[in-house]
Amino acid sequence: MLVVGLTGGIATGKSTVSNLLKAYNVPIIDADLLARQVVLPGTPALRRIAEVFGQDILLEDGTLNRPKLGSIVFGDESKRKVLNGIVHPAVRRAMFWEMVKYWLKGERVCVMDVPLLIEGGLWKLMGKIIVIYCSAEIQLQRLMKRDNSSRPDASARLNAQIPIADKLQYADIVLDNSGSPQDLESQIDALVRKLYTEAGWTWRLSWLFPPYALFSALSALLWRTIKTRRRMAKHQRAARSTNR
Repeated sequence: MLVVGLTGGIATGKSTVSNLLKAYNVPIIDADLLARQVVLPGTPALRRIAEVFGQDILLEDGTLNRPKLGSIVFGDESKRKVLNGIVHPAVRRAMFWEMVKYWLKGERVCVMDVPLLIEGGLWKLMGKIIVIYCSAEIQLQRLMKRDNSSRPDASARLNAQIPIADKLQYADIVLDNSGSPQDLESQIDALVRKLYTEAGWTWRLSWLFPPYALFSALSALLWRTIKTRRRMAKHQRAARSTNR
């Protein structure tokens, strides 16, 4: 099974792309959705959060009081790291089991929709990486319109993230969402055909012979690491040449 990482930046259109892929019946594993599910009442992650941050971060019905927890970790890097250390592993486990379910169903492709794919290091585990791109100015305009925010506020949110241009060096496939919805839909149509073509016959071999799947995954991980390092080194050399 070809496992594809999908990422972008704020207001680049990742949710739109994810929904378009769903319309093609491409299996999607949504990290944001799983992040909410792993802290539902009765889950180990929520119990651990309550132990660390206190029972008052729970509402009367036992659900997580997100604003309360947010006020605790906001501006406190150490507490935010503790929270991430609880939630992130739970989300990764949930993503893994969702992937296994699709594999057992015999799916040829599944897409991991992960906002922090690059930042969290999960890009290393993907067979392919798709980055959704638009210029920083378009991002800014879309974010201001979407959230009805001022330019300084929107700029501050963008500056808190890795610039979308920097994520391109990790990409195997770039979807340019600078144009019209029709332009994006055309790219999605070509993308789906490309992914299923590249998945090829190996999906059936991986399903019938699990050791092949493991070997294939390890090979893909090694090759991706080598290729990305080469790409980053090339980018750094180009940057040094420009600064001379």
